[in-house]
Order: sequence, then C-alpha cells, then structure tokens
Amino acid sequence: MIIFSQKSPLQRSEHSLIILSKNLRSLSLSSLSNSHYTPCFLVNLHCATDAACGFRSSNSPSSSVDFCLKSMESPSLEASFESVTRDLRNQSLESADVDRGKGKSDLRVKLKLEDLNWDHSFVRELPGDSITSNLSREVLHACYTNVSPSAEVEHPQLVVWSESVAELLDLDPKEFERSDFPLLFSGASPLVGGLSYAQCYGGHQFGMWAGQLGDGRAITLGEILNSKSERWELQLKGAGMTPYSRFADGLAVLRSSIREFLCSEAMHFLGIPTTRALCLVTTGKYVSRDMFYDGNPKEEPVAVVFRVAQSFLRFGSYQIHASRGKDDFEIVRVLADYAIRHHFPHIENMTKSESVSFSTGLENDSIVDLTSNKYAAWAVEVADCTASLVACWQGVGFTHGVLNTDNMSILGLTIDYGPFGFLDAFDPSYTPNTTDLPGRRYCFANQPDICLWNIAQFVSTLSTVQLINDKEANYAMERYGTKFMDEYQAIMTRKLGLPKYNKELMSKLLNNMAVDKVDYTNFFRSLSNIKTDPNISPEELLVTLKAVLLDIGQERKDAWLSWLQSYVKELGASDKSDEQRKAQMDSVNPKYVLRNYLCQTAIDAAEMGDFGEVRRLLKLIKRPFDEQSGMEKYARLPPAWAYRPGVCMLSCSS
Repeated sequence: MIIFSQKSPLQRSEHSLIILSKNLRSLSLSSLSNSHYTPCFLVNLHCATDAACGFRSSNSPSSSVDFCLKSMESPSLEASFESVTRDLRNQSLESADVDRGKGKSDLRVKLKLEDLNWDHSFVRELPGDSITSNLSREVLHACYTNVSPSAEVEHPQLVVWSESVAELLDLDPKEFERSDFPLLFSGASPLVGGLSYAQCYGGHQFGMWAGQLGDGRAITLGEILNSKSERWELQLKGAGMTPYSRFADGLAVLRSSIREFLCSEAMHFLGIPTTRALCLVTTGKYVSRDMFYDGNPKEEPVAVVFRVAQSFLRFGSYQIHASRGKDDFEIVRVLADYAIRHHFPHIENMTKSESVSFSTGLENDSIVDLTSNKYAAWAVEVADCTASLVACWQGVGFTHGVLNTDNMSILGLTIDYGPFGFLDAFDPSYTPNTTDLPGRRYCFANQPDICLWNIAQFVSTLSTVQLINDKEANYAMERYGTKFMDEYQAIMTRKLGLPKYNKELMSKLLNNMAVDKVDYTNFFRSLSNIKTDPNISPEELLVTLKAVLLDIGQERKDAWLSWLQSYVKELGASDKSDEQRKAQMDSVNPKYVLRNYLCQTAIDAAEMGDFGEVRRLLKLIKRPFDEQSGMEKYARLPPAWAYRPGVCMLSCSS
C-alpha cells in the first residue's frame, strides 16, 4: 500500500490549506451565527470562461518556454512562471469561444466513421495483459487488457449527441443519421479500425487503499488523431464486463448515463476542463439496480455513453504498479514517459539552459531544479493543473462527490461523473453522495484539501519508484497550495466585479450566504445589477437582491445592507461603468447550471421514452452565461421535491 505519511511535512501549502478549509467548514452548523467568522480558504480561479481553465493539447507544438526562474520569492519571476503556465494551458484543443460560434471555419473536415484516423499509441507503447480471458481477476504486469464490448442489445436507440464533440473528431453530422449508428455506439458492432481495451489502475477510495480497480464498465475503442493532429481517446461506458468488473456486470443505467452525458458537456461550456461525451444510446435492455443499497432493487433501462478525452489516465494508473513491488516499478516509469511524451511534450523538450528552478522555502533555502528531472517537472504540472481545476469547481459551486484517487485525471480534467451536484442553497458541508455520509469527506468545502491529499498519494508513488526525491515531491504539493489560492482569489474577484481581491469583504459575504442559505448561482448572477451610485438608498440596494434574499428578518437585512454598502464602496475604486462591469460579471457568473433536479426531470421523461428534455437541457447548457429567452424557468430555485434522496443526493450505484 502506498500512502504518503500524514505525519510527513507537506510544507506550508498543506498546513495553510487545511486550516483555511476547516475555517470554511465552520461556516455551517453551529458556527453560522458567528458574524465575525473569516473564511479565507475560498480562493481564485481565472474565470470560468478563461483559457486558463482550458484543455492541454496533446500534440500541438509547445509555446516558447521562456523559463528563467531562480526563486519563487521574486514577484517578477513568479509572474514569468504564471505567464508560461498560462501559455501552455492556452494550447487548447477547443476553446469555449469557438464553441459559441466565434471564429469557426466553414471549411472543417467532415469524416465518415470508417475514415477516422486511428493511432493506438497506448496499446502500441505500453505493456498489455498476456491473458485473453474476460473473467474478473487480478491483472499483473500490464497497463491494459484487450477486451471487446459485450453488452446485450435489442433495438438500440440514439438519445442525444453533441455537435461540439463531433467537430472535435471531424465527424460529419450526417453520420448520426445512419441506421447502424446505435449499434456502433452501443458496442454491438465494432468501429472499423478500432482496437478496444480496458485500462488497469488502482486507487484510494474514501482514504483507504482499494488495490486493483480498473475499467470495470468502460472500454476504450482506441485513439484517433483529428485534422489538427490532436489526440482523442474514444471510450464506451456501460458496454459490458472486463477483467476489472469484480462482481459487477459492466453495465450502466439510463439515469446515470444521462447525468454523465449532460454534466460532461455542461462543464465544458462553463469553461472547466472535463472529459467530453459524444453521444448516449439506450440498448433496449433492462438491468436490476439497488439505487439506495436498501434491499429494494428495480429494473432500469441500460444505456451506453460514448466518452471522449485526450487521455483517461488517472493517479491510480500509476499507484497500482508501484503498490505491487519492485518488479513493476519500471512500468510506472514507462507510463510516466508515455504521458509526458504525448500529453506534456514541452517537458520532454526542456533543456538545462531554461533553468526551471525554485526555492523550497525551507530553512536551508534548498533549490528544486526541474530541468534536471523531467518527472519532477511533470509532477509539478499535474499538481498545477489539478489546483486550477479545483479552483474552477469552487468558483461555480460544483461538488464532484467521489474524489478517490482513481477519479483524478493526470491532465486536470473533471472525470467520472457519479454523484455530483451544483450548490443550490450555499452550504459548505454539502455532499451529493449518500455513501459519503456522515463523514462528508468529499463535501464542497473539503475538495481543495482532498485533492491535495490525492496529489500527496500521486507524488508518493513517483517517490517510491525513485522518479522524484522528497524535495521535489514536497515542492509539487507546495505548488498545489499556492496555485489553488492564487487561482481561486482571482476567480472570486472577477465574480464580484472587483478591481482587486478583498479578503474581508469575501469572508463576510460567505458568512452571510451560509447563514441565509442563499442560492449560489442566482446570487452571483444577481449581483451584477448593483449600481455604484453612492447616493442610492439602503432600500434600493436591498431590492436589487430581493429575489435571492428570501424570508429574512430585520437583523439579517441589516447584515446584508452593511455588506452591500462596503461592496459598493469597493466597486467605486474601479474605472469601469456599471454597464461594463455587469457585462464582465455576467460573462463569468452563469445564469444556468445543471442542477440535480433538472437532470431528474429529464431522466423521468427519458425513462418513459421521451428524450426531448435531455435534448433541451443540452441546448440550454451550451450557453450558460447568456440570457436565453423562454428558458427562464431553468434558472429558478429548486422545488421542494428536489431535496428528496435520489435527486439532491445519490449513491455510487449505477
């Protein structure tokens, strides 16, 4: 078992992050009455639509890596590093702006399925399983097992598809009209040129080492290169058993598949790194599922999601091999080389002359030189993109729900949508996962800490196999803490439309929101309507937020009025007009998010054979920041029934 010792010093970032998130958690329950609470944890994120939260290109040429850093203590050098990391992340495969129709080319390639450009690097370059049996078993000394989809199909039907993802793959939209399309994308018929396999990985689940996990119901069909030479891995989720299925059947039901499809696309259009979903099909078959693990199973329709990502490699992809002893240590190195070569090529190309070195901040002021060890540079980038991802989540109020190490992408993508939820009433202790009760390990407030803990497990793995040393491991964790704090503060500054971050103002706001359980999304959207006129009356100020401040007494009105007056004063330091500020704030504060009750409404209709609401929601989430005429009802507060189990909270059963 590989566990980074909790007694080991994780440097300043871990200690400060834990203290700060504990402060945030204290906003809930008994501490909500403390009007002097100062939650300093919720921090920055380059806005939800910023390219800083964009995808990392697997094959695009690296930007000019002008690294000239000698010490993190120099503001100018830190700024240089930020510039470089922004440039790297700006090598996006598809920006949110392009998805909104800006700069699209009319000359895009349109391929048939038979013409996809396959390039199976994972199978070609990494060790595979020598056993061909599909029986559930321990798979040793291998990164994958060749396996074919096996889900039974009877009159499969296409539920929904994403035009945006089809464009990434250069697919002609007419391909979705093919009569054999549901057969191909349920796994019943093979794609010409595909080479299917299931990946081997392990992981920590709820803090405990679980050993081998692997793709129990996901089967990769292979990788393609599109017309821009961008690499995409194509995967079916719910297409049948693999050797990693353990005691399960490898199938997925319609309700969980709809949630995964819609949230994958919703997160992308919010500008948050994520795996994507090309389409969703039903198989025409049913399977028994006990949704609440309470001994009351029911028959549910089976469905398959076609997932797309640059890579589905996870922290657990490395952990499993390191956990099996020295005989498999070399696999970790080979797998690290593979990831760097295909997904972090700028690291492979770094030279000593670029001098990427950092002060550790320790008493002896020791230096970590990342150009002397590409694996250390890689670990730092994984930590960096993970921190940016979590900051993005916190900024939009998204709670993943199952942050096990096997659900952590090395590319900083949101991956594996099980129980998830966007905050409705602001509650830092919110968890969408019934399995997570009563400890709430994966609640909203805990996400930054948990992802740091997961980073610790990842760098511990690299340290165990001697790819990095302790100083390099500690620096990666310190970098995570620093990056997260910087990113989150920048995000919240932009959400509030402020010229600079104001810790005290932010702290009081979060306290007020938690006390009155204010709707997270609607509040920030409404805030852009505040006017900076210093002569505005207190009554007018409060009226602006009337729709989100419901049923509060005079004492709470006074608390909000005090905050609003401080806020207006801070806004006065900006040279932007009210109209300019509103436009900027509305571009980062979504009008629409994929609330759980909206998903459930679509699921209820789909289980009756009506897929119209699923398709309407896909249309809605493509423009989350826009005022969409006729769609206002999708921004309303959740109805009372939305808080019942199975809607606001779910189990991992699917």
